[in-house]
Amino acid sequence: MARKTNVPPTTTDAGIRVQSDEHSLTVGPDGPIVLHDHYLLEQMANFNRERIPERQPHAKGSGAFGYFEVTQDVSRYTKAKVFQPGAKTDVLMRFSTVAGERGSPDTWRDPRGFSVKMYTEDGNFDMVGNNTPIFFVRDPIKFQNFIRSQKRRADNGLRDHDMQWDFWTLSPESAHQVAYLMGDRGIPKTWREMNGYSSHTYSLVNEEGELFWVKFHFHTDQGDGNAHFTQEEADKMAGADSDYHRRDLFDNIHKGNHPSWTLKWQIMPYEDAKTYRINPFDLTKTWPHEDYPLIEVGKLVLDRNPTDFHTEIEQAAFEPNNMVPGVGLSPDKMLLARGFSYADAHRARLGVNYKEIPVNKPQAPVHAYTKDGAGRTQKVEDPVYAPNSYGGPAAQPLPTEAGLWHADGDMVRSAYTLREDDDDWSQAGALVRDVMDDAARERLVNNVTGHLCDGVSEKVLVRAFEYWRNIDADIGARIEKAVRDELGGESKAPGMASALSIGGSGAGG
Repeated sequence: MARKTNVPPTTTDAGIRVQSDEHSLTVGPDGPIVLHDHYLLEQMANFNRERIPERQPHAKGSGAFGYFEVTQDVSRYTKAKVFQPGAKTDVLMRFSTVAGERGSPDTWRDPRGFSVKMYTEDGNFDMVGNNTPIFFVRDPIKFQNFIRSQKRRADNGLRDHDMQWDFWTLSPESAHQVAYLMGDRGIPKTWREMNGYSSHTYSLVNEEGELFWVKFHFHTDQGDGNAHFTQEEADKMAGADSDYHRRDLFDNIHKGNHPSWTLKWQIMPYEDAKTYRINPFDLTKTWPHEDYPLIEVGKLVLDRNPTDFHTEIEQAAFEPNNMVPGVGLSPDKMLLARGFSYADAHRARLGVNYKEIPVNKPQAPVHAYTKDGAGRTQKVEDPVYAPNSYGGPAAQPLPTEAGLWHADGDMVRSAYTLREDDDDWSQAGALVRDVMDDAARERLVNNVTGHLCDGVSEKVLVRAFEYWRNIDADIGARIEKAVRDELGGESKAPGMASALSIGGSGAGG
């Protein structure tokens, strides 16, 4: 029977018409398949290679497309064209969990990645953030081991709460983020209803060459940013619909319910950073709003779903080194390391020419000297080296550039220089005492108790109780009593934690 003519014909990847979608080429109807059935071989070979390596952290997620529009005049702080009054820029956003693998439930307790790619006329600007304004560690040399402590054991391949608390209690700088994680924000109800933060401090430079420090805050317009699941609700949803957050985002955009966020900045003058009472580049700290209030910048809207999840979302590559004129990095050690690590991860996962994948390709013209390598699709022209005298592109330095600041001193391996209010516990304690209400504190105690009762060894338990007493004496005492009552004075053997009960937590970014 002839195929309907109102649909296009199936072709091979070379555009050659396929003879059948249903039958392999055989010697007679009942005979063996022949080797020169090229379409069958192409289908099998491509299928065997469909899966690319998943991201190390942030493997499970989804995203959508939209636009960012500037609504206020912030040109006094930056010359970046994307942030000039009235500018409108295409964007891609990706949301994710951190520690779980690509098939893990959306509702595990975990920080959520909040990544934004802006396709500006000066190239791509990427902000790789989280739904929390801080992070677990402040020095990148600890990051890799931190992630391993949140992933799976070497012996049985299981998630292990003992590993997690062992690392956290030996790393007191984690207290602020852990207090966030174990509270309500550890399980947002939907991606649409959560805030996003740069967490890191970035730099801005204006037309006059003045340098400012900035933190990005994306506040959801779908509520107050505190919509969440309880642990019990999240556990049920993990079994009922493990893709709940992914489905919610896609379905709402499909129905025309376009989620939006208002971008706000905290601005710190360059000179303030030298003497401010906390280190403004310490990723485990926030800047008090009474010192540096939020100012509105613009609106980000998601209004288009992907049509090919693999090509547009799974192959999307966000990297903090994608800075445009007027925006730059800062002395934040974690941010500086991420400026290398993200791009390197993409080269390993997607190939050296990953920026030629359409979702990663800038809308701005590219005049680069990179060439060859696997997956190359962009043609190059001679000359392929610089400097040259044959009309090839030449560097044209900007009169002012963000991300350049004064630094000197001997090369050392050392923590940040402590300032007046630099400690690991006070901001975590303020979060518990001043931000959470009684009901939220009760949920926090229950969440931590459930986590500690699931496979944490006695020696780590003792440190965990002290950890929470350092955050808040009352909360620490309540957690210790609840855990001891639950365990009857003893803890279970380590290494037996349930991955589903709480899911674990992982690194941001």
